[in-house]
Amino acid sequence: MTRSLQTSGSLRNRLVLILIGGAAILALLLFFTIRNYATQMAQQGQDRILVASVTSILDAASIRSGTVEIDIPYTSFSMLSTVTDDRIFYAIYQDDMFLSGYPELPLASVSGREAVFETIQHQGEVVRLVTASRTLIGNKKRITIRVSLAQTQGVLSGTRDQISRTAFMFGAGFFALTAIMSFWATSTTIGQLKRLTLSVTRRGPQDLSPFEKPIPSEMVPLVTSLNSLMGRLDHSLNQSEDFIAEAAHRVRTPLATVRSYAEATLQRVDKEENRQAVRSMIRAIDESSRAAGQLLDHAMITFRADHLERQEFDLGALVDELVARMTPIAEMKDLALRHKCDVQVSYSGDPVLIQNAVRNLIDNAMKYTPSDGTIDVVVSANPNVKISICDSGKGFPTEEVNTLAARFKRGTNSEGTIGSGLGLTIALDVAKAHGGDLHLSNQPGGGACALLLL
Repeated sequence: MTRSLQTSGSLRNRLVLILIGGAAILALLLFFTIRNYATQMAQQGQDRILVASVTSILDAASIRSGTVEIDIPYTSFSMLSTVTDDRIFYAIYQDDMFLSGYPELPLASVSGREAVFETIQHQGEVVRLVTASRTLIGNKKRITIRVSLAQTQGVLSGTRDQISRTAFMFGAGFFALTAIMSFWATSTTIGQLKRLTLSVTRRGPQDLSPFEKPIPSEMVPLVTSLNSLMGRLDHSLNQSEDFIAEAAHRVRTPLATVRSYAEATLQRVDKEENRQAVRSMIRAIDESSRAAGQLLDHAMITFRADHLERQEFDLGALVDELVARMTPIAEMKDLALRHKCDVQVSYSGDPVLIQNAVRNLIDNAMKYTPSDGTIDVVVSANPNVKISICDSGKGFPTEEVNTLAARFKRGTNSEGTIGSGLGLTIALDVAKAHGGDLHLSNQPGGGACALLLL
């Protein structure tokens, strides 16, 4: 009986989850990297415009008659115009004195003309603030002009949203492509294992040759182990077959010798009680010989059933030859053994197993058929190939007919009859090895009928 194997999950699913998980992480990194980089570039673009604007205001400052004059150029604010009409704030200081603009606008500490940037909250809005300064010299005076310029982030927020959508599309596309490639890669990888499995499944039971087709290097240890296992199995099966053949010979020959001596002794014994003892001994030898023979036959059939040596042969001729060999035994018991096969029946199977099965069925029929009875062996191929062995004995026990083919099972009507309970089991195993079955029934006019379906 095949035991169910314990599984630890799907290797394909594990590979897919690992690859898709990695793809998800990479997609997120790609999304944040693109968004941050593009946002930084957009911010730098706005900062350059703010610097240009504040620089133009500082460049417009001059000292006339000891007074600072700043004529703010039109372009200073026009260059900051946006499609969202972002608000602009500015504040101009002479030293620490406020000159113009929005006095509440913060003024960052600067040195020289190096611009300082900040992102702050002003009037409830997020603004980008730049502060720069310039020193004017005139009439032996040094005057520091500082300008703060701020702009709301409407355009930048829109740009940032657009960048986020674009980055998301890139990340999603990358993830989808990677997921598809993950499924393809895992299917291709696992496909190698599936092809190996299919190759093993398609092999016949007797094919234990090593695998020689090209395989991925990662599968070399597995296939090498399989080849080694099949080599050991082939060697073990050959040893088993040789052992069965040798055991059959070594067991049957001594028992036959002992029986012949017992029969010779029976002829020389005069006392009835001694003759009865010798007859009991001969009967025990016959039972042992039959049991040993059928046990070995059953072992041989169990072995060959998984290694059928199929060949084309004439089933009718095979059965006819067997009937001819068993006819003298039947005549010794005053039985008529008849064979019928109207047409040639060609069949592809193991002739040794089929002959063994039919021999056991005929032997069973001869055991339970009284003297002057008949045994009919019929081979037919219409509609299916089958061999029927019907006798004129007392038949099978009706209530046991469905269980008599079990191993070592004997009917209630077998008392006093030599047997081991393996004859029908052997026939059933041979039938199933050839994809058939064994049907047992009783004839309406009396007698048992065993139908071997192939």
